[in-house]
Amino acid sequence: MREFQTNKSDFSKARLQETPACILNEGEVRVKVDRFAFTANNITYAVMGNQLRYWQFFPPNGDEPEKWGVIPVWGFGDVVESSSDALPVGERLFGYFPPANELIITPKRVTQTNLMDGSAHRSELPPGYNLYQRVNHERGYVRANDNQRMLLFVLHLTSFCLYDLLKSNDWFDAEQIVIISASSKTSIGLAYGLAEDTDALHVVGLTSDRHTDFVDSIDTYDSVLSYDALERIDATKPTVIVDMSANTDVLSRLHKHLGDNMRYTSNVGLTHWDEPRHSEGIIQARSQQFFAPSHVQQRMKEWGPEAFNERSMRYIMMSMAKTSSWLNIQELDGVDGLLSAYQDICDGRIDADKGLVVVMKDED
Repeated sequence: MREFQTNKSDFSKARLQETPACILNEGEVRVKVDRFAFTANNITYAVMGNQLRYWQFFPPNGDEPEKWGVIPVWGFGDVVESSSDALPVGERLFGYFPPANELIITPKRVTQTNLMDGSAHRSELPPGYNLYQRVNHERGYVRANDNQRMLLFVLHLTSFCLYDLLKSNDWFDAEQIVIISASSKTSIGLAYGLAEDTDALHVVGLTSDRHTDFVDSIDTYDSVLSYDALERIDATKPTVIVDMSANTDVLSRLHKHLGDNMRYTSNVGLTHWDEPRHSEGIIQARSQQFFAPSHVQQRMKEWGPEAFNERSMRYIMMSMAKTSSWLNIQELDGVDGLLSAYQDICDGRIDADKGLVVVMKDED
């Protein structure tokens, strides 16, 4: 068992931990992890690990479990050993995995197309993260599209939920939308949805100097500004902000610039995870943390699962198709490759048009 672990008090530090493989108990299956995506979204999982219980999904193997944690990833794996009558060897699953060579799950509520992991330590965690898709039973499943699905499906599901939040609240009575960290894949997924909606508002993308050319090139935002130029945003217009960065310096400047015309801020991502979490000038009373799984659960109750899946998949297929025109996928060689690239990921040195996929090696 080889597992990539992160220091829970210093996310820039990581290690590989090797432990003996576990023997299956009755009802369990062993899933060999084939590949998984690793993005800035995974760093968000680490930053929010205690607050949103991300560390609890995959308890770390080896020594010092209180110090080291396992960041969840989205990927594909294959059942290679089974003690469950409900899930045979050979099944291919898409879902939540550890960055490791294997995962042991306890299949529950198995249907033709999906199942839940019924492991005791995951029973109180958000159910959307415990769901696995049996992809070989999906109509039209093409293995060649796995990389894009890992990289974009979950990010663009969040994009859909943010679009739904804005639209269902009548844009919070704003006249323009400002998206901070406009080069992130979740931001771009949101921008694609807004661009498709003739009722949507003017959308401003804010990004760093090094990413302005890229964000301009995708031709989706109505205007693009660097963080240094955010004071050029029209402060006379009521504005809603979607903040993917947690860059509190930028957010504070923007709130001060807009003043009373800052109608609402949705705090989503943490691309600037090492920034202080609070800063003078941020209007906390009109800011709220966004948690996509809660939005999904609420909409499933209101619309029903089938209607939610239909609406969200229509959106995701649109945004994924647009993203494929510029996305460059880079494959990393197993957890060793992830360890080598990890510091660049933490430091934000991965190009905005690049998507990292870890392909597990036979020796992993």
